[in-house]
Amino acid sequence: MKILVTGGAGFIGSHLVDALVARGHRVTVLDNLSTGNRGNVHSKARFVRADVASPAAERLVKRLKPDVIYHLAAQKDVRLSVNDPLADARVNVLGLLTLVRGALAAGGVKRFIFTSTGGAIYGGADVLPTPEEYPARPLSPYGASKLASELYLSSYRLTGLLPFVSLRLSNVYGPRQSPQSEAGVVAIWTGALAAGKRPIVYGDGKQTRDFVYVSDVVRALLAALRKGAYGTFNVGTGEETSVNTLLRMLRAVMGSDVKPVYAPMRSGEERRSVLAVGRARRMLGWKPQVSLERGIAKTVAWHARASAR
Repeated sequence: MKILVTGGAGFIGSHLVDALVARGHRVTVLDNLSTGNRGNVHSKARFVRADVASPAAERLVKRLKPDVIYHLAAQKDVRLSVNDPLADARVNVLGLLTLVRGALAAGGVKRFIFTSTGGAIYGGADVLPTPEEYPARPLSPYGASKLASELYLSSYRLTGLLPFVSLRLSNVYGPRQSPQSEAGVVAIWTGALAAGKRPIVYGDGKQTRDFVYVSDVVRALLAALRKGAYGTFNVGTGEETSVNTLLRMLRAVMGSDVKPVYAPMRSGEERRSVLAVGRARRMLGWKPQVSLERGIAKTVAWHARASAR
């Protein structure tokens, strides 16, 4: 198939592109390289540098006429969304609508697969693990922009214009995630510990997250191509891990005795977050395979190799 991947030079997107190319698909990557890395893009994928909310992105979709669009390009920083909600909405809402308008004009798009967020949409849920049916009540503009995108896509599906799948991802980690990013605590702390710097823990460290390895996320994205797969699915592990526990695991794997620095909790962040993934098991035939212990070991090993280059 002809497949367009937005954000395909980024952390998750580049792994997805590798998997799609390996399966023989014709892949075009759209990325403005604001956070992505051109070197991550597979040599057999076509690369177009453009902003997802730009007229150039819409023209690309019209000209390419893809069978499938994977939309991973996003503004992911919760703090930035709180400080500048207009910037967040421009990328996350207007970017989505730019692609949708291009897809409707092109015609023939069989599926629009969107990466959404789990914890930020459910907003401090009191049902854990949290299922897809739980009321959406985002605590940050970032979560609100992702929910708005889902609602737009749902409206186009209900009117028969654009079939879609939305994957609500938990906290994704793994190789190629940048330690310099504003999101991705595993990468940030790995980079800090490797440099002998004290990692920053926001809050008391007892807050919890659902950490899912990138290869499991890619398998879920591929499963979203299955015939009859439509709607919204959580993608996580269903296992709750405290931030303090995660840091202890990282320090043990890296053999580090560097102590953390505790700072005030950041605005817009949830206290506890873990996703129920039963729907993905039933309808996509997907389940997570990589344990947190194994995933951290693989991530630390990749970081060590990348730093040695």
